[in-house]
Formats: sequence, structure tokens, C-alpha cells
Amino acid sequence: MSHSEHDSGPAPIALRFEGRELSCLSDRSVAVALFEESERVLSRSIKFHRARGFFCLSGHCGACMVRIDGVPNRKACQTQVRDGMRIERQNAFPSVTYDVLAAADLVFRRGMDHHTLMTAPRALNEIFLRVVRQMGGTGELPDREIMPHPVSTRSMEVDVAVVGGGPAGLSAAAVSARGNRRVLLIDEQLEIGGSLNCEPGTGRESVARLVADCRAAGVEFLSRSGAFSFYRDEDVLAVSTREGLRKVRAARYLYATGGYDQNALFANNDRPGIISARAAGRLLTQYGIVPRGNIVIAGEIDYATRLADALDKSGAEVTRVKRITEASGPKWVSSVLADNAKKISCDLVAVAQTPQPASELPRLHGVEVTLEPALGGFVARADEDGRTSVPNVFVAGDVTGYVGPAAAETRGRKVGETIARSFS
Repeated sequence: MSHSEHDSGPAPIALRFEGRELSCLSDRSVAVALFEESERVLSRSIKFHRARGFFCLSGHCGACMVRIDGVPNRKACQTQVRDGMRIERQNAFPSVTYDVLAAADLVFRRGMDHHTLMTAPRALNEIFLRVVRQMGGTGELPDREIMPHPVSTRSMEVDVAVVGGGPAGLSAAAVSARGNRRVLLIDEQLEIGGSLNCEPGTGRESVARLVADCRAAGVEFLSRSGAFSFYRDEDVLAVSTREGLRKVRAARYLYATGGYDQNALFANNDRPGIISARAAGRLLTQYGIVPRGNIVIAGEIDYATRLADALDKSGAEVTRVKRITEASGPKWVSSVLADNAKKISCDLVAVAQTPQPASELPRLHGVEVTLEPALGGFVARADEDGRTSVPNVFVAGDVTGYVGPAAAETRGRKVGETIARSFS
């Protein structure tokens, strides 16, 4: 349940999906609402017009862009439904379900190098470019002006700016607010909690507890707001909010940005119905949705076991495999070749790979990063107390290498204590 909902729970609402009326609960994202209606294909890829569905449910994969109320390229997983909303799929002709441009995927089975294709003779190239310009792009222009007024800009000065509302960020924010420090927590997701919203069992209880701790400590929240850059020449953290741009300056910065869900390498791994394991966990934990049919969970990390156990207890049919070599299906995944080329019929595939640390913002701030494949990718370097190579900049949680929600909360609390002591 969203923190903005009343105790009575989310209310039923009605949507218009490509002219058809659908009903759903008001706490859903557009992607989740369509998933409940068994709508797996949300868009088509730009180049080969292959079918696309959501993968991560956290706004990072770019595979769930749809047209909402006449505005193209809205992230379905990061847009909350509302009564009367109009939703359309995009980037296809004449429709996403029957896209004639998908023939490109059949014609160029070995790939297409658009940099060299039809570059000569010149007359043919000019014709080709005209065709490409008509076929290219993502969606059509909006029905209305998106920004009729200039974007407002406000400056904010705080003692501590925490980026990331997962277990590390929440626990650190609550602790670092000791001594009446002004602490601002910035989170981009529809609902605060980060990976805890994907954690079966006590994940949601942990979110409620940590949010209550933050509010009791006086932490301020910038929810559904994305910190997208740090400008060292101005010492400003740039944050995009629903009300406009915020320029945040802080005496201390903490990056608890977590990690990105990763796909595995196998043939047709972009097919709709192949999602990250944490997306499957989010469906179950945050939204109470048990996917129908056989769910193949592929991977050997600890989270795969926790997810499989939770789905099994919820009555789902689950098949565990170590790795997949190929997926197939007419519109979305219907079978996979898994361990030892065994063919398994399925309705959904949940890929459990080590998340990749989201280290871009710390890197922009000057923090040293190193490649650590065993920890998921480029990790932000810090000492045991979260101190980085940049004075007054700290990191905590999975951005330093995947540790999981329980360890991230513990480390966040420790880093928060370090930040609180740094003011004395």
C-alpha cells in the first residue's frame, strides 16, 4: 500500500487502454495495472521493432515507454494510475500487436549496421534516409504542449543530502538527523523503500519502520524526485521534482543509490515476459500480485532462493534453473532452454543476477570508482565508515557492491552515525 493511501486501502478506478476500459486499484503503476490484465507487450524496439515489455519495474530499463493522456514516452512503471487516464502503446505501425515494421527483424537476422547500409549510390542513400526518418523515433508528437510554462527553480541548503530511499538511505538519514540537523532524503521511485519493496516477508514492514524513524527524526522527503547530476563548479546537486528543478547544497552528501537489475546473456533475452527477479518480488511484495502459470527463476544468487520460497508459499508454480540459453514464444516468452538444454514451458521468467551498483552520481561528485565484477560492476570506493576520497561525501549500501537489504540497512546506520559525529 502506498503511504499516501488511507487505511481503507487503495480505491478501484477505471482506465482507458487503447479504447478499452480497464479497472484496477489506485496504488498501481501503469505497468502493473496492464500486467494484471495480461498485457505483456508495451512497445516495440526502435531498430528491429522487436516486442518489448517491462523488465525491472524501477524505471531503469527503458522498455516500458507508453503514451499517456496524449504524451509519448512515459515510463509505465513510474507513472501511477488515476481515474480516467488514457493509455496507448507506441512506436509501431499500424499497432504494437501487429507491427509490419517487425519484418526488419526477419530480414536482418544477423544484425543491421545502419551506418553502412545503403550508403551508395547517393540517390539510393537519399531515398533510404527519407524512409528511415519516417520510420525512426519513439512515438509521435504529443497531443498538447507538455510544458506551457517555464520550469521553476529553487535552491535548498541542508546539513545532509541523502540520495536514495532504500534500506541504506533511510537508516542513514534517520541517524544523521540527530542533533537537529536538517536532513533531506531524495528518492525517485513511485514509493519509497527501494529494494525492501521487493523483499518477501518483512520487506514492507521494514519500510514502514524506517520511514517512521525518519519522520520522528525530522527528515524531509523529496519523493518521486530524481537527482540527475552534481555540478562541482557550483557545488550543487541537481534534482528534478514534480514542481520543478531543485538546486541542493549540503554540508554532507550521502549516496545510497543502490543498484540496477541486470539481465542474463541468452538468446531472445529481450522478449516480453522476461523480467528481473526483483521485479517479480515487487509484484508479490509491494502489490500483492502472484503471477499466474509457471514461473522460471533463473540464477544462483541468494535472492533467487528467497523469491522462490515466497512465491511457492503464495501458491505459485515455480521452476528453479541455474541458467538459460534461449527463450522462445510467438509474442512473449512461452518456453526456455535451460540447464543441459532442457526445454521448460513457462509463462514468466524471473532473472536473478547480481545488481549493478548505481555509481554514476558519486562518480560525478569525484568519488573514486573501481570495477569489481564479483560485486556487480563499478563500485564506489569508501572506508568502513562510508567516507570516500572526496571530503564530506559518503556512500552506503549496494552502491559499494551488492550486499542485500539487511546488510545495506546495517551499513547505512553505521554511515549515518559517522556523519552525525562529523558535525561535532
